[in-house]
Amino acid sequence: MSLPLIALFVAAFAFGTTEFVIAGVLPQVATGLGVSIPVAGYLVSGYAIGIALGGPLLTFATTNLQRRTLLLGLIAVFTVGQVACALAPGFSAMLLLRVLIAVVHGTFFGIAMVVAVGLVPPERRGFAVALILSGLTVSNVIGVPMGAAIGNIWGWRATFWAMSLLGLLASLAIVLWVPRTKGAAAPRSPLAREVGVLGRQQVWTSLIVMLMLMIGQFVPFTYIAPMLQDVTGLDPSVIPWILLLNGVGSTVGVFIGGRLSDWKLMPSLIVMLALQAVTLVVLHLVSPYPWPMVFAVFLWGALNFAIGTPVQTRILSWTADAPSLASSLIPSGFNIGIAMAAFIGSTMLNSGYGYRSLPLVGAVALIVATVVALISYQWEQRSGAMRPLPANSAATS
Repeated sequence: MSLPLIALFVAAFAFGTTEFVIAGVLPQVATGLGVSIPVAGYLVSGYAIGIALGGPLLTFATTNLQRRTLLLGLIAVFTVGQVACALAPGFSAMLLLRVLIAVVHGTFFGIAMVVAVGLVPPERRGFAVALILSGLTVSNVIGVPMGAAIGNIWGWRATFWAMSLLGLLASLAIVLWVPRTKGAAAPRSPLAREVGVLGRQQVWTSLIVMLMLMIGQFVPFTYIAPMLQDVTGLDPSVIPWILLLNGVGSTVGVFIGGRLSDWKLMPSLIVMLALQAVTLVVLHLVSPYPWPMVFAVFLWGALNFAIGTPVQTRILSWTADAPSLASSLIPSGFNIGIAMAAFIGSTMLNSGYGYRSLPLVGAVALIVATVVALISYQWEQRSGAMRPLPANSAATS
């Protein structure tokens, strides 16, 4: 494993931790800033909106910067932002800071994906994407529990001080290990070309698959804790361990997805989408039974992230000649899907449907994704289209 990819993994781990750790210290943050817990919850939704909307805009505003320089700048803003969060005097300031960090987050993951696939030969692109994604899954398994523990022991502001140290570590790793661009800064693609590549069917169909995947995952996952408690009958003290198991499954799934992407991307993707639809039906059926439910939650988490890797690899492969906008839309698509999923789940519950119905909605979304992926692959096979080459290979660093 190359040191540049490890550096990008460390940075992805830092961003993933700061996005999700807020949930672990939300009651303390609410008390410390003098607001209710529901109001403090806007720190979560505000972050998602910042990624979805601000990430692509900042990407375009920084298109003339070399990618290594941009990565360092983004990490610097992240680090200073964590310090500012630790010192935030009130809720409004905290919300503004979280949105600012989220905009940087959205841009970072788009650029980091482009840099990662440019550091490896084409047959290793899936692994490179998987490694960056694993920064998110590992942050849920290690970073978020540690951040929450720090907050419980020393207060929530200490959690953000710890995040700032993580930002410094990521900065050092990028300075030491991510190579400089060779020669002059490469010109970026004009706006018309960046938008134009989105018209390739492989790109927009992959974005649809990504959206369906997020709906399929987060309609049930948003309410997984009350589902495990009220339907499965698990004690609340057991639920964090089930979520940890889901996170472990996600981490395993990321690397399985990376290997499959480098082997047979589209056939693997189609099969995994179909399997995930079946898994969600199984999740519905076994939800009243603790041990089968525990296994289903593990498998569900593994497949979710195994699918995410080939979807992103496909988008990056088919936009290699103009990747900036498309890469920034990847984290945007994820967060739009998460927001839609939470709304759909809430609407269903408010309409009188129970928690057991939520996996079935996810199954329908995955069936749609499977059909879209299958049609897209057949379309690609008939057209004989060739993947584009990078406009300038030097630009990938």
